[in-house]
Amino acid sequence: MADSVFQPLAARLRPTQLAEYVGQEHILGPGKPLRRMLEGGQLHSAILWGPPGTGKTTLARMVAEHCDAEFIALSAVLAGVKDIRAAVERAQSVRAASGRRTVLFLDEVHRFNKAQQDAFLPWVEDGTLVFIGATTENPSFELNNALLSRARVYVLRALTVEQLQSLMQRALSVEEIAAVPEVIVQLANAADGDARRALNMLELAIDLAAAREDRRITTEIATEVSSGTLRRFDKQGEAFYDQISALHKSVRGSDPDAALYWLCRMLDGGCDPRYIARRVLRMASEDIGNADPRALTLALEACETYERLGSPEGDLAIAQAVVFLACCAKSNAVYAAFGEAMSDAKANGSLDVPLHLRNAPTRLMQELGYGKDYRYAHDEPEAYAAGEKYFPDGMESRQYYRPVPRGMEIKIQEALARLRHRK
Repeated sequence: MADSVFQPLAARLRPTQLAEYVGQEHILGPGKPLRRMLEGGQLHSAILWGPPGTGKTTLARMVAEHCDAEFIALSAVLAGVKDIRAAVERAQSVRAASGRRTVLFLDEVHRFNKAQQDAFLPWVEDGTLVFIGATTENPSFELNNALLSRARVYVLRALTVEQLQSLMQRALSVEEIAAVPEVIVQLANAADGDARRALNMLELAIDLAAAREDRRITTEIATEVSSGTLRRFDKQGEAFYDQISALHKSVRGSDPDAALYWLCRMLDGGCDPRYIARRVLRMASEDIGNADPRALTLALEACETYERLGSPEGDLAIAQAVVFLACCAKSNAVYAAFGEAMSDAKANGSLDVPLHLRNAPTRLMQELGYGKDYRYAHDEPEAYAAGEKYFPDGMESRQYYRPVPRGMEIKIQEALARLRHRK
């Protein structure tokens, strides 16, 4: 007799009952929304949004089984509109023959373009299909509003170390392989919240342990199978922007320790250090500005140092800049002033430069009054021409820049106040 078709450990352990499902208690716990839907047998279209290995496909299958619905699975990486039409025809046949509804599960739904996503709408609208899409990307950015309005979004969370340990202990009992608790913790940490990754690493460890006389997974085996694993970090996705936001806000919030942590998370996840260095330059201007002008210089020097040294030596220069910026006095006065001035520049049109502020390099320009009555500030007391007007004619003088009472801007604030008093 031929051997049965091989299935990976993750597929063999796929739960078929709600009691076997690990994680997502916030939506599947007693009284929670998805739990109520399953217990009531009431189907509705849904988007399952979460990191890889959080059980999105498994959950979609369980929804169909609990509600006695036909289950059709497609992947947006491989499928097209033709496959959707075939799924619709199958759903119509099932409904005509047995009255059962059909759940169409589309993995990686964010890979479908607008036209492909729109192809679902008529069949979701008339009840032919109950649509369940799975995505690792933020649905707000990746899915059409028309599709989002017809589906409820459920957010799935990465599994905890404890949940991954529980899952792997169950797998070990099935495979009859032993492992000390420290090994399971090591693999759970390396899996980084991803159940599929955890079970794949465990499967490799089991294969290696099976060749040993004691059939035990050792620390050496666990280290071997978990080496080279990377943390969750999608350079074009949600995790990327969430982490750079956390880094920026930690610097702005003057928390050097949190800022260092998020910097290391991004570097550990494979982010290009040059991108981080550019963002650090932005932080120096946006959040520190003239409260400590050294911040911009140090940030720029960190960029140049990284270009000379590369990784990992150059990473330390970026870390030095991040810590310095986090510890600096903060001011967004220039950032705010720039925004106000830009708004006025766009709103007021092309106002002429006043004649007294224009250069007069030719005789004709002098005859036309260019530069006439201009007061040379260096000839005035304190190099300040009190009362001189520098805004365009017809536009009131504005104060955009309002220094904050922190760092170097304290002195700038005092100097400007003294000059304005003379004016």
